[in-house]
Order: sequence, then structure tokens, then C-alpha cells
Amino acid sequence: MKFKLYTTALLAATALFVSCNSDDNSVNNVSGTGSLDVEFDNAFGGNDLILNTQSNITSNSENLKISSIKYIISNIVLTKQDGTTYTYPKSQSYFIVNEADEDSHVLELQNIPTGDYTRIKFGVGVDQAQFQLGAEGQGDFLAVAQAEDMLWSWSAGYKFLAFEGTFTSPTVTAATPFMVHTGQTGTDYNYTEITLDMPTKALVRTTITPDVHIIADLSKIIDGTNKIKLSDNNDGGMGAMIMGGANLPLITANLSDMFSVNHVHND
Repeated sequence: MKFKLYTTALLAATALFVSCNSDDNSVNNVSGTGSLDVEFDNAFGGNDLILNTQSNITSNSENLKISSIKYIISNIVLTKQDGTTYTYPKSQSYFIVNEADEDSHVLELQNIPTGDYTRIKFGVGVDQAQFQLGAEGQGDFLAVAQAEDMLWSWSAGYKFLAFEGTFTSPTVTAATPFMVHTGQTGTDYNYTEITLDMPTKALVRTTITPDVHIIADLSKIIDGTNKIKLSDNNDGGMGAMIMGGANLPLITANLSDMFSVNHVHND
């Protein structure tokens, strides 16, 4: 009986040792590079976004039908569980997420050092230092942005976010166009960076490509901490056009709360 008990205990200890070593190997003994996908899913409040037909009501009782939403994602930095960071090469770190183009929703990041990642940081727009480098600092992205209508002009810079559609309100009863475009205006550059913690680790391996699923709640653009009424910006002719002025820095501040990580797939 003692021999059996001893044997059972020895087997259990061996299994525990192997299990611990296996766990350690999965975290500490990874090497090489892998890939990571960052997926952007646009929503309005608690509803998945549907262009053109969906009614989206703000806290100011304005009803928006969104026809287009595009934004530039840049300067991606990933943080590992141990606190070390990996900065994705800036020359490759410019993407335009366009709701109308499903292929643009997933950013496919290549040659990521293997490891367990717990945080992601990215910019909305193109940072000022990089913009001042001109074509040298932005590579082919200038032409990409022009093709996507995400340039004010070649000299005036980028539209960081372009949010468009029609709206009605208690004081504007006919469907009226609106455009919200952020970017450099006067002394305000309006570039912002977002840092998000992941609810579970993204396990980048040579054989695993995690998918970090980010929800972009478009209601926050004008209905976040700062409440912007489109009807207050309606000129009666062109509609509500917010492309500068005092509202744009307020909208830029709202973008800090627009994004959240919903979940991570490690497939």
C-alpha cells in the first residue's frame, strides 16, 4: 500500500512539474516573430453601425443617418506583459479604416516579436513631426490618403477623421447634411493618441496570429464628454460643417473615449 501511495504521489509530482514547465515554456521560451491583427468594428452607442439607413439618436435628440466614416490609424505601439514595448515601424504604420471598405477594417501587422501582449497604443491621424518630414516621412501614404479623400490638400495636411451623413433635430426637421472633419486647423493640430488595455493577453507566436477586436463607438465623436449639437452648427445652406473653430479640439478630446478593446482571439 505504501509503495502504491508513493508511486501515485511521484506520478502526480511529475505531472505537476511537466505542467509547470509547459506553462513556463509558453510564456518565457518563445522566440522569433509572428503576426497580429487589429480589427476595428464601428458602432453607434450599443448598435453595430449600418450606413445610410440606421437612425442614431444622440443625447441632444438629434437623429443621425451616417453615410461615411473614415479615420487614420497610425503609430502603433504594443506592450508586453513584462512592460517592454514594441513600436511598429512608422513607415508601415499608417492605415485608413473605412466603414464602406470591409478589407480596411483589419490591420495586419507583420514581423511582431513573439510574446504576450497586454496593451496597444495608436494615434488617430498623422503626428505633426512625421507630417513635417513630408513625403520622406510618409512614404506612399500621401497618395493613399488622396485616393481615399483624406487630404485637405497636398499642403494643408490630412483629414484625421471624416464623419458624414444627414441629421434632423427638434429645430431642424428636414434631413440636412453634416460633415465633421478633424485635422490641423490654425494653431490646433488635433492629433490624439489612444492607449487601451486588453481584457486577455494577445499571444503572438510563430504559429498563432491573435486578433485584437476594437469597438469604435462613433456616438462619442459629438456625444461624448463634450456635447456638440449639429443644429448649432447648421448654416442653413451647406448644412452642419464642423471643420475648424472651437468645436474641433472638443471633438478631438472626445476621441479618447471612442475606442475600447472588446475581446482578443488567439487562434
